[in-house]
Amino acid sequence: MQKIRGSGVIFCFSMIVIISLAGCGGVEKEPYRAVSQGLVSKELLQAANLELLWQIELPIKARENLAELYLLADQIYALSDRNYLVAMDRHNGIPIFSGPFGEADLPVLGLVLYDNDKLFAIVGNEFVEMNSQTGSVIDRHRIAFTVETPAARNDFYYYVAGNDRRLHALRLTDKVQIFEAAPRNDSLITSIVADDDWVIFATDMGNVVSIRPDGPTRLWRFDADGPITGQIVRNGNYLYLASKDTNVYKLDARTGKLVWKYQTAAQLDESPQVSANVVYQRVRDKGLTAIDKSDGHFLWHVREGIGLLAEAGNKAYIVTSDGTLVVMDNQRGRQLYSVNFTGVSKFVTNFVDSKIYIADRFSRVACLRPAK
Repeated sequence: MQKIRGSGVIFCFSMIVIISLAGCGGVEKEPYRAVSQGLVSKELLQAANLELLWQIELPIKARENLAELYLLADQIYALSDRNYLVAMDRHNGIPIFSGPFGEADLPVLGLVLYDNDKLFAIVGNEFVEMNSQTGSVIDRHRIAFTVETPAARNDFYYYVAGNDRRLHALRLTDKVQIFEAAPRNDSLITSIVADDDWVIFATDMGNVVSIRPDGPTRLWRFDADGPITGQIVRNGNYLYLASKDTNVYKLDARTGKLVWKYQTAAQLDESPQVSANVVYQRVRDKGLTAIDKSDGHFLWHVREGIGLLAEAGNKAYIVTSDGTLVVMDNQRGRQLYSVNFTGVSKFVTNFVDSKIYIADRFSRVACLRPAK
């Protein structure tokens, strides 16, 4: 197997953390630089009733910028705009591995974790599979068509949507195509989710179609009034989808039956974010709306809100486009307080616990949590 590598230099790193962490790691390329100034000041942390758990500066070059943050199981992945990938332990920030994930000028579609140790993505028109604990590349495989959306998989197949408007099922072991499927209206597939019992895809004409995992036999179909945008979000036995027809939909994944739909104030461009009790939906030019997960009724709206950071009990921590942290009470549907979060440029949503992960344009990544 091939391991992703940098310059071949092994180094020590240091970081400022509240819980006293320091040491040496087997991460390659440039060293992790000591952080002399907090991403969020102590005064603002105190005003927001938050505490800093750890903070580091990523080992990416000065000409690179942080493009994406991903939270997958117990690791945070930071991807630069030159496709340099850094994996960190989300609890303490200690680096696990780092190195180039693909050619610098190629787009990365999705970063998905399967079975807690298999990491995969589409880089350009190539499958890249990696061990999430070591950074070892398991396989690279060229795909013969242009890929349109992140891939999905189960225990038997990868499912990939191409610009040929087909869903391609590729055998895990050798990526040989076993079958393909297509919407009857020849629409473009925009999203895929897979299970060992079914595969479901959505299209730019509003179709949501479930087929058998081992062949193109249709199980059910649901039609929205506009294109499905972003990715289908699966949560338990239910699917949550956003559409350009202004609606958020909740469907039963087993039958395709509509559970509820919520109409927003504008067309939707992004996937919903789904927690244990709330669906958070960003609405174009309007902000962030919170919807009750069980019955689809309105909870609250934050103007300029762009996404959820984390929840702590009934509190929802929201980041806005104008650099503000807004804390909402989900139960009462009202704002509790807000503080200045200017400088925060990247974040990742955490549904596992109340830890908050943010980053800035200087490639500093920090982990916060509500103060006890």
